[in-house]
Amino acid sequence: MSTTRKRVLITGAAGFLGSHLCDRFIAEGYHVIGMDNLITGNIKNIEHLFKLEQFEYYHHDVSKFVHIPGQLDYILHFASPASPIDYLKIPIQTLKVGSLGTHNLLGLARAKKARILVASTSEVYGDPLVHPQNEDYWGNVNPIGPRGVYDEAKRFQEAITMAYHTYHGVETRIVRIFNTYGPRMRLNDGRVLPTFIGQALRGEDLTSFGDGSQTRSFCYVSDLVEGIYRLLLSDYAQPVNVGNPNEITINQFAEEIIKLTGASVKIIYKPLPTDDPKQRQPDITRAKALLGWEPKISRAEGLKITYDYFKSLPASEWDITPKEFIKG
Repeated sequence: MSTTRKRVLITGAAGFLGSHLCDRFIAEGYHVIGMDNLITGNIKNIEHLFKLEQFEYYHHDVSKFVHIPGQLDYILHFASPASPIDYLKIPIQTLKVGSLGTHNLLGLARAKKARILVASTSEVYGDPLVHPQNEDYWGNVNPIGPRGVYDEAKRFQEAITMAYHTYHGVETRIVRIFNTYGPRMRLNDGRVLPTFIGQALRGEDLTSFGDGSQTRSFCYVSDLVEGIYRLLLSDYAQPVNVGNPNEITINQFAEEIIKLTGASVKIIYKPLPTDDPKQRQPDITRAKALLGWEPKISRAEGLKITYDYFKSLPASEWDITPKEFIKG
């Protein structure tokens, strides 16, 4: 039976999203090849899969030539630092995985006649002048600002993916992912949700940047994975937003975390980082129409699951500091 399984390569497999995608494709009966160089991923996220015959793992940097022996039906390219604390520490690797890594995987898809889905991001919209953001909006991005290494890597990734689609006829899919959360996030990854929960667990005041009026929209990870799965199997090659349009200010979100955790803490304010987007809300009209998809998990339900996950970690991990990265 294993010889008849469709084979899927998932890059960034040990990361937050990549590991959940591995679980989903295993559950759907695929043979999953996970690939990660562990620069931001954690092998613990996928070690439960190692005992399975239908899972294999390659420790590899996709910015270097990628070879997978045998048949390959699908590729999901999720290898990339995805939070400011990561891509500000490793800006060159961030640019390389979005450019060289994507190029390598598109070449592999072409050689194997595989369909490839690339993980883009709401950051291609930058600090948006259009609200909510739909896929036809071109964005407002500072290419040389501190966030430019991530934003422009993803914008280039979309451009080369569409070039391979139009010039070489490769079957491509592009998902633009908005803020996603759930178990296996890193408490130290610098994004607002794990930061707030980590601070609450440690009894620290919650740090809000700016005046806290900026907005975010949070999608629970199982909803996102469902949207990605449907997009991969669709026949649509243009970008599709996948996220939860339920918008909330950072101040409101901080109050929700304080209430959820019962922590005796307050909100403190620090200056807004350069080029930090003031608003973030997906227009998911396209995903609804094409994929029949919309999020199902409420923020209250998703936050409870995520908080219970973080609370279950050893207390020593609540105070974890960001790992050092290799320059290059």
